[in-house]
Amino acid sequence: MAQARQIMIVGNGPVDEGAAPLIDAADLVIRFNGSRNFGAAGRKTDIIAVCNTGRPGAQMLADPEWRDSEAVRRTAEIWSVRDPEKFADMKPQLAITHPELDDFCDDYTDGFATFATANGKQHRIIHRDVHEGLDAALLALDAEPYVVPSSGMVVIQALLFDPAHAEDTIILAGFGHSGWDGHPFEAERRLVDQYMSSGRVLRLQPIFVSSLSQGA
Repeated sequence: MAQARQIMIVGNGPVDEGAAPLIDAADLVIRFNGSRNFGAAGRKTDIIAVCNTGRPGAQMLADPEWRDSEAVRRTAEIWSVRDPEKFADMKPQLAITHPELDDFCDDYTDGFATFATANGKQHRIIHRDVHEGLDAALLALDAEPYVVPSSGMVVIQALLFDPAHAEDTIILAGFGHSGWDGHPFEAERRLVDQYMSSGRVLRLQPIFVSSLSQGA
């Protein structure tokens, strides 16, 4: 049986000042896209999960600052959050419901895979089953109309339902559940609260406050 680990999933939102050492002490640290709070939210980076379709994917691959950033240099793996087959299937319907998102499903997965290989990193595509299972969970919570779940929520779902991580504890930092209105952030917040009740998911803030009080 694999030894239980602490997995820190670091969103791009603010974190409490002084929390960086707790983040860096985790067994595995996952960050997203441009890792905007890198430094303030620690420096350890094992996985960067990227939005591999649409403008974000295109911009990251074309940006030398992203490619040469410390977070990207440190990471051992790049995860493409959006299964290209899933997004190809979504494209015709999105053309009807959201014509303004005409490049939303443009796929850059191969570019991220090539970049990862060229730089000695592993590449993984999160399978569409994770996305679709998450859609079902959000629907059960009466999610507001949305385009796709957020990358952060897809990664949480992927870890929770991966038998390889069955014994691990997942800790969230930098998750404000706000941003682009195409993500169902309020329903995602409710879903995270539901997962927290199982004891498998924790938020860093209460842990951080507890560690400060114990050290006082």
